[in-house]
Amino acid sequence: MVYIVFSQRRWVWVWVWVYVVCCGFSFTVVEDGVVLIDDAIKISSTDEDFICATLDWWPPEKCDYGKCSWGYASLLNVDLNNSIFFNAVKAFSPLKIRLGGTLQNKVFYQTTHNNRKCVPFKKNALEMFGFTKGCLSLRRWDELNLFFAKSGALVIFGLNALRGKTIYNNKATGLWHSMNAASLIQYTIEKGYNNIFGWELGNELSGDDEIGVEIDVVEYAYDTIALHQLIKDLYMNVTMKTPLVMAPGGFFNKNWYTQFIDKTVGSLNVITHHIYNVGAGNDRDVLGRILNPSALNNESHVFKELRDAIYFSRNPAVVSWVGEGGGVWKSGRENVTNKFVFGFWYLDQLGQASIYGTRTYCRQSLIGGNYGLLDTNTFVPNPDYYSALLWHKLMGPGVLWVEYNGTKMIRAYAHCAKKS
Repeated sequence: MVYIVFSQRRWVWVWVWVYVVCCGFSFTVVEDGVVLIDDAIKISSTDEDFICATLDWWPPEKCDYGKCSWGYASLLNVDLNNSIFFNAVKAFSPLKIRLGGTLQNKVFYQTTHNNRKCVPFKKNALEMFGFTKGCLSLRRWDELNLFFAKSGALVIFGLNALRGKTIYNNKATGLWHSMNAASLIQYTIEKGYNNIFGWELGNELSGDDEIGVEIDVVEYAYDTIALHQLIKDLYMNVTMKTPLVMAPGGFFNKNWYTQFIDKTVGSLNVITHHIYNVGAGNDRDVLGRILNPSALNNESHVFKELRDAIYFSRNPAVVSWVGEGGGVWKSGRENVTNKFVFGFWYLDQLGQASIYGTRTYCRQSLIGGNYGLLDTNTFVPNPDYYSALLWHKLMGPGVLWVEYNGTKMIRAYAHCAKKS
């Protein structure tokens, strides 16, 4: 039994998430608990549209541990005419969708003045990330933007940050060549595609915690400043709103991120980081960690340290996002990350991120892999889709102080209600 007590003797309109972390009960136990909420002070704020999901680049040949879970769920081949898919996105109106992932750093963008043949990714074990370079055609970009406009999505596009760089011993050096990105952005402006919410530079290239290739923080900051200037110039004389500059989309490293924030003053709007804190897709202990309250706490220090790094930096105007949160790396775990039980991880992530001022949380993925909000093959919503939609509909941007006095197996988060 749970009692909810407010700190003020007045009615306050809030939504409270209260849920049991562990769910394997063999007998019934009644235990009293009290939820204390201080409605007088907001401890942090999120964006009004806090919920976000990702569309990745992985082709059907992407396999992990002998299982190929991506099917036709790439932003290059997902069926944009599927009514279930369309309605699932439109239900949010708007849903932020981040287009990106590992292979974004191997993408060439077709342009109106370049007749280069647009070829797909091909599996090749000798290539970085196991695939050759691929291409985004202008035709597909048009199709995607038509879908986004009709469904009311807000788009964050991840740009190839390795273009022009020399890679040696897993280090990428040299100036970022922005010409291909500039052509795509210019085309986007000319076509009047105004659903672009942000342009993000790179994916998992920051610091020595990254997988594959890393870019030195000084060079990454320089490239981000160049992207900011590019966007500023291209959007200067157009009526549409200028998109945000976002980076680096990596795993949080306190020293690297602190330097990066300070070196991008006036250029960086959103600093993004990724979360895969539960384990690998073939790890038998994944389910146990999802249902273990202490294991769920192991990412809270990242939210706190990033919040503090921003607060004490020379660039306090920047805000933080989780640009990709999938929990279980290597495409998730079948029958775990696409089932009801994963909500114990997902909802707790949304709650923790909100407390520490994370403005948006992008779930990996909208569709694809074993952790999609939608089933890869049928497009039918998985359980976490409904958690995401409920959060979007009910939880407003004002985050309130809340404490649960009772069993450690229950978490509670409180927000001011969303304006209807």
